Amino acid sequence: MLIRFHKPYGVLSQFTPEGRWQGLRDFIDLPSVYVAGRLDADSEGLLLLTDDGQQQAQIADPRFKMAKTYWVQVDGLPTEAALAALRQGVPLNDGITLPAQARAMDEPPALWPRTPPIRVRQNLPTAWLELVIREGRNRQVRRMTAAVGLPTLRLIRAAIGPYSLDDLTPGTWREVV
Repeated sequence: MLIRFHKPYGVLSQFTPEGRWQGLRDFIDLPSVYVAGRLDADSEGLLLLTDDGQQQAQIADPRFKMAKTYWVQVDGLPTEAALAALRQGVPLNDGITLPAQARAMDEPPALWPRTPPIRVRQNLPTAWLELVIREGRNRQVRRMTAAVGLPTLRLIRAAIGPYSLDDLTPGTWREVV
Protein backbone atom coordinates (compact mmCIF):
# COMPACT_ATOMS: atom_id res chain seq x y z
CA MET A 1 0.00 0.00 0.00
CA LEU A 2 1.26 3.47 -0.93
CA ILE A 3 -0.43 6.62 0.35
CA ARG A 4 -0.09 10.18 -1.00
CA PHE A 5 -0.71 12.72 1.79
CA HIS A 6 -0.89 16.51 1.47
CA LYS A 7 0.87 17.53 4.68
CA PRO A 8 -0.28 20.92 5.94
CA TYR A 9 2.00 23.48 7.58
CA GLY A 10 2.52 22.68 11.27
CA VAL A 11 2.32 18.89 10.97
CA LEU A 12 5.26 16.63 11.77
CA SER A 13 6.32 13.71 9.54
CA GLN A 14 5.53 11.32 12.40
CA PHE A 15 2.34 10.06 13.98
CA THR A 16 2.98 11.47 17.45
CA PRO A 17 2.46 15.21 18.02
CA GLU A 18 5.16 17.21 19.80
CA GLY A 19 4.75 20.58 21.49
CA ARG A 20 2.90 22.97 19.20
CA TRP A 21 3.10 20.63 16.16
CA GLN A 22 0.40 18.14 15.18
CA GLY A 23 1.20 14.53 14.25
CA LEU A 24 0.03 12.43 11.31
CA ARG A 25 -2.43 10.50 13.48
CA ASP A 26 -4.68 13.59 13.40
CA PHE A 27 -5.12 12.94 9.65
CA ILE A 28 -4.34 9.27 8.90
CA ASP A 29 -5.84 6.38 10.84
CA LEU A 30 -4.25 3.40 9.13
CA PRO A 31 -2.33 0.65 10.92
CA SER A 32 1.16 -0.29 9.81
CA VAL A 33 1.99 2.57 7.42
CA TYR A 34 5.26 4.45 7.78
CA VAL A 35 6.57 7.69 6.36
CA ALA A 36 8.89 7.32 3.36
CA GLY A 37 11.04 10.43 3.69
CA ARG A 38 10.53 13.49 5.84
CA LEU A 39 9.15 16.97 5.44
CA ASP A 40 9.74 19.58 8.15
CA ALA A 41 6.79 20.81 10.20
CA ASP A 42 7.15 24.28 8.65
CA SER A 43 7.02 22.86 5.11
CA GLU A 44 3.92 21.72 3.23
CA GLY A 45 3.07 19.32 0.48
CA LEU A 46 3.50 15.75 -0.62
CA LEU A 47 4.41 13.07 1.90
CA LEU A 48 4.41 9.39 0.95
CA LEU A 49 3.56 6.62 3.40
CA THR A 50 3.78 2.89 2.83
CA ASP A 51 3.43 -0.43 4.61
CA ASP A 52 6.27 -1.92 2.52
CA GLY A 53 9.74 -1.55 4.06
CA GLN A 54 11.55 -2.08 0.76
CA GLN A 55 9.41 0.55 -0.96
CA GLN A 56 9.99 2.93 1.96
CA ALA A 57 13.77 2.56 1.56
CA GLN A 58 13.65 3.14 -2.21
CA ILE A 59 11.66 6.34 -1.76
CA ALA A 60 13.58 7.74 1.21
CA ASP A 61 17.17 6.56 0.68
CA PRO A 62 19.31 9.19 -1.09
CA ARG A 63 21.25 6.40 -2.85
CA PHE A 64 18.23 5.88 -5.11
CA LYS A 65 18.24 9.63 -5.95
CA MET A 66 14.48 9.91 -6.48
CA ALA A 67 13.76 13.43 -7.73
CA LYS A 68 11.84 15.71 -5.38
CA THR A 69 10.14 18.80 -6.81
CA TYR A 70 9.63 21.83 -4.60
CA TRP A 71 7.79 25.11 -5.09
CA VAL A 72 9.60 27.75 -3.06
CA GLN A 73 8.40 31.25 -2.30
CA VAL A 74 11.45 33.40 -1.60
CA ASP A 75 12.23 36.88 -0.35
CA GLY A 76 13.54 38.86 -3.32
CA LEU A 77 13.69 38.30 -7.05
CA PRO A 78 15.90 35.53 -8.45
CA THR A 79 18.70 36.59 -10.74
CA GLU A 80 20.09 34.39 -13.49
CA ALA A 81 23.30 34.16 -11.40
CA ALA A 82 21.34 32.81 -8.41
CA LEU A 83 19.54 30.25 -10.58
CA ALA A 84 22.84 29.25 -12.22
CA ALA A 85 24.40 28.70 -8.78
CA LEU A 86 21.51 26.41 -7.78
CA ARG A 87 21.94 24.50 -11.05
CA GLN A 88 25.67 24.02 -10.44
CA GLY A 89 25.52 23.02 -6.78
CA VAL A 90 25.65 25.30 -3.76
CA PRO A 91 28.34 25.16 -1.06
CA LEU A 92 26.72 24.50 2.33
CA ASN A 93 28.32 23.83 5.71
CA ASP A 94 28.00 20.06 5.05
CA GLY A 95 29.45 20.18 1.51
CA ILE A 96 28.40 21.21 -1.97
CA THR A 97 24.92 20.12 -3.03
CA LEU A 98 24.32 18.10 -6.15
CA PRO A 99 23.21 20.26 -9.08
CA ALA A 100 19.50 21.09 -8.96
CA GLN A 101 17.05 21.91 -11.68
CA ALA A 102 16.03 25.49 -10.91
CA ARG A 103 13.71 27.93 -12.60
CA ALA A 104 11.61 30.95 -11.77
CA MET A 105 7.89 30.20 -11.94
CA ASP A 106 4.53 31.89 -11.49
CA GLU A 107 2.65 31.34 -8.26
CA PRO A 108 1.52 27.69 -8.24
CA PRO A 109 -1.95 27.13 -9.66
CA ALA A 110 -4.80 26.81 -7.16
CA LEU A 111 -2.49 27.79 -4.28
CA TRP A 112 -4.21 27.25 -0.94
CA PRO A 113 -3.85 29.75 1.91
CA ARG A 114 -1.30 28.94 4.59
CA THR A 115 -2.14 29.23 8.27
CA PRO A 116 -0.41 31.24 9.56
CA PRO A 117 0.32 33.31 6.45
CA ILE A 118 3.93 34.05 5.50
CA ARG A 119 5.45 37.33 6.68
CA VAL A 120 5.28 40.08 4.09
CA ARG A 121 7.65 43.02 3.89
CA GLN A 122 6.33 46.05 2.03
CA ASN A 123 9.66 46.97 0.40
CA LEU A 124 10.81 43.50 -0.63
CA PRO A 125 9.09 41.59 -3.44
CA THR A 126 8.67 37.84 -3.30
CA ALA A 127 9.00 35.30 -6.10
CA TRP A 128 8.43 31.61 -6.71
CA LEU A 129 11.03 29.05 -7.77
CA GLU A 130 10.73 25.44 -8.80
CA LEU A 131 13.64 23.34 -7.52
CA VAL A 132 14.16 19.67 -8.32
CA ILE A 133 16.76 17.94 -6.14
CA ARG A 134 17.95 14.34 -5.86
CA GLU A 135 19.31 14.32 -2.33
CA GLY A 136 17.68 15.00 1.01
CA ARG A 137 19.86 16.83 3.47
CA ASN A 138 18.33 18.43 6.54
CA ARG A 139 16.51 21.65 5.52
CA GLN A 140 18.42 21.51 2.23
CA VAL A 141 16.15 23.62 0.03
CA ARG A 142 15.93 26.39 2.64
CA ARG A 143 19.71 26.40 3.03
CA MET A 144 20.25 26.39 -0.75
CA THR A 145 18.00 29.38 -1.40
CA ALA A 146 19.51 31.29 1.54
CA ALA A 147 23.02 30.59 0.20
CA VAL A 148 22.12 32.38 -3.06
CA GLY A 149 20.55 35.35 -1.25
CA LEU A 150 16.90 34.26 -1.49
CA PRO A 151 15.57 33.26 1.94
CA THR A 152 12.66 30.81 1.82
CA LEU A 153 9.29 32.08 3.00
CA ARG A 154 7.13 29.13 2.01
CA LEU A 155 8.17 25.63 0.95
CA ILE A 156 5.85 23.17 -0.79
CA ARG A 157 6.91 19.72 -1.99
CA ALA A 158 4.91 19.20 -5.17
CA ALA A 159 6.23 15.79 -6.24
CA ILE A 160 8.42 12.82 -5.33
CA GLY A 161 9.46 10.92 -8.44
CA PRO A 162 6.28 10.08 -10.36
CA TYR A 163 3.96 10.91 -7.42
CA SER A 164 2.51 14.41 -7.06
CA LEU A 165 0.03 16.44 -5.04
CA ASP A 166 -2.38 16.59 -7.98
CA ASP A 167 -5.90 17.00 -6.58
CA LEU A 168 -5.08 16.57 -2.88
CA THR A 169 -6.08 19.42 -0.58
CA PRO A 170 -4.18 20.09 2.67
CA GLY A 171 -4.81 17.35 5.23
CA THR A 172 -6.18 14.80 2.75
CA TRP A 173 -4.72 11.52 1.49
CA ARG A 174 -5.36 8.92 -1.18
CA GLU A 175 -4.03 5.47 -1.82
CA VAL A 176 -1.98 5.10 -5.01
CA VAL A 177 -3.63 2.43 -7.16
